[in-house]
Amino acid sequence: MGKENSILNGLVLTGGKSSRMGFDKRSIQWHGMEQQYYMAGLLKNFCDDVYMSVKNEEQAKAIVGYKTIVDTVTGLGPFGAILSAFEFQPDAAWFVVACDLPLLDKETLEYLSKNRNRNAIATTFKSPFDGLPEPLITIWEPNSYAVLREFQSNGYTCPRKVLIRNGNTQILNPSDPDALMNVNTPQDFESAKQIIAERNHLREQRV
Repeated sequence: MGKENSILNGLVLTGGKSSRMGFDKRSIQWHGMEQQYYMAGLLKNFCDDVYMSVKNEEQAKAIVGYKTIVDTVTGLGPFGAILSAFEFQPDAAWFVVACDLPLLDKETLEYLSKNRNRNAIATTFKSPFDGLPEPLITIWEPNSYAVLREFQSNGYTCPRKVLIRNGNTQILNPSDPDALMNVNTPQDFESAKQIIAERNHLREQRV
């Protein structure tokens, strides 16, 4: 069962290699600041505390203004980062977001937070791009820690497979499908930049 009074911490995933992009995604300034800090700022609206997930101490030293959690479960990408957060504070729920989501906004995160099911292992969105759960915009409840560990012991290290196969996941449809768009390639970068420019233009017209 979920814990009604469990702490909800934010976790921004910043440790990716950005190999397909060709440059560091976390430092792109989509909204006037590095994206990793923009994501952390959004999470502060909903979380008791917000942490940056980093892959090593060197990366941790470069973070300004936020606490960090260094991967203790290494070599497993986001799966390891989520486990590392639970190892740090196992009784907390973790609101996890990746740093490569330039269109993710406060309204989308608020919808996820308001429709959170504490008795599920997690509350997440159905991806409009492939119809599968989106593990990197997800509130992982404290009871998911044991589930993640069990999957790891059985050789699974993909958080999406945990959400699909567990059978106790709250899956929501996003009100703005574009908000779930992640940027992994230069082509994605150009698409996101165009969408942001168009939205900014519409806002200026309304003023």
